[in-house]
Amino acid sequence: MSSSVFHAYDIRGLAPGELDSAFSARLARAVIREFHPKKVIVGRDMRLTSPDLEAALVTELTSHGVDVVRIGLCSTPLFNVTVGLTNGAVDLGIMVTASHNPGTYNGYKLVKGDMTPIGQGSGMEELESSFGKDEALPASASIGSVTDDPSALSRYVDHIIALAELPADMPTMKVAIDAGNGMAGAVLPELLKRLPWLEAKTLYMEPDGNFPNHEANPLKRETLNDLSRIVTKEGCVVGVAFDGDADRIGFVDEAGVPVPGDLMTALLGTELLSSKPGSLVLYDLRSSWSVPEAIEAAEGKAKMCRVGHAFIKRQMREEGALFAGEVSMHYYFQAINNVESGDLVMLLILKKLTHAAGAFSSLWKPLLTYSHSGEINFEVADKTAAVARVKEAYGSKATGTTDIDGIRMEFRDAAHSENDWWFSLRLSNTEPLIRLNLESRSKELTAKKVAELSGLILRQAQDDNVASI
Repeated sequence: MSSSVFHAYDIRGLAPGELDSAFSARLARAVIREFHPKKVIVGRDMRLTSPDLEAALVTELTSHGVDVVRIGLCSTPLFNVTVGLTNGAVDLGIMVTASHNPGTYNGYKLVKGDMTPIGQGSGMEELESSFGKDEALPASASIGSVTDDPSALSRYVDHIIALAELPADMPTMKVAIDAGNGMAGAVLPELLKRLPWLEAKTLYMEPDGNFPNHEANPLKRETLNDLSRIVTKEGCVVGVAFDGDADRIGFVDEAGVPVPGDLMTALLGTELLSSKPGSLVLYDLRSSWSVPEAIEAAEGKAKMCRVGHAFIKRQMREEGALFAGEVSMHYYFQAINNVESGDLVMLLILKKLTHAAGAFSSLWKPLLTYSHSGEINFEVADKTAAVARVKEAYGSKATGTTDIDGIRMEFRDAAHSENDWWFSLRLSNTEPLIRLNLESRSKELTAKKVAELSGLILRQAQDDNVASI
């Protein structure tokens, strides 16, 4: 996608600034031109600019004869499940949110009535083009209606608890929960009311678009510090942290140690496979080798996928996947139309803990069989040239290559498996960044290979600096 506010997975930008009421109205007209909806569900998060963006969106839609159902403050999972539960009775859903971005941002997530997300390759390019032209719409013969739906939250909670299939005799469990001043704080009170066995130690439950305590992004380890302290202080079995719109969820174990997102994919996938063996589980190409190994050991079929919710949801739909997970802590369920729910993830992990032989750390630490670099970002002016240098250096040596999202190369040594390693390089859609993930069987080999790749990626920048002296 372009470097504008229209991105591969959603629309997102500074608000006020790039996004305002006029932008919302113009977006509504583009939506009408491209998708011709008759009925739309609209929700919003707690950001300070969300009410104005929502109001302008609703006004413009209804002025052109579109009926709107407002569900008000909602998490992304609540929004998605509400659209899905209509079984196609609405044509479109639009949520005003910027997910985990800081409070100075806002945006829009759009989904079709059949739960197909509008993203790159599924309508976002056409929507951006129509937005750019902003051609006049024909006058509407009538004004669309606006209906509020106050029961959406209750229906969502009922649905998620039913899907979790919790045992009737769930033991008392003490759990720390950090809502991050995001939309989880609007959902969790209703959920926790239904779980009398759960003793919740909660943090930052008040939705606040200023995010006064920390960025609502569990992928950043520094945002988990307060949660880790509560877990160890209170003797909790686990700690969970939600992002701003509550579609992502991070975990720390009983010692306050953060659990990598890809290893959570393995834990959740194996839990779901226990009742549906032989099913397909997707994992994103940044994930550890531990993930497909665990899925296959649990009698599942593991398949690598590209990064990004719009792409993953489409692949799940096309291939009938039971579950999918990303390093970024997005987890997708076939049972809820291939969308995410941090709430469902939390319940499944607590369910898994009830029949675990040990503490939470005993579930995830055995999966730490490799040394992973984590995602490393490089600022590079000529990204294409940098990737070309890497391909030239390693292409002939790779034992396996995939280009479904950037490049991923694997290097297996049949005679000396201790030399096995892989890397992936992905290009940012909106910034001059190259993202590197790398894994091997030892910290030493990982450090060595990261240094090699870093030198190749940054070589042109270094050459330019030398030339300018």
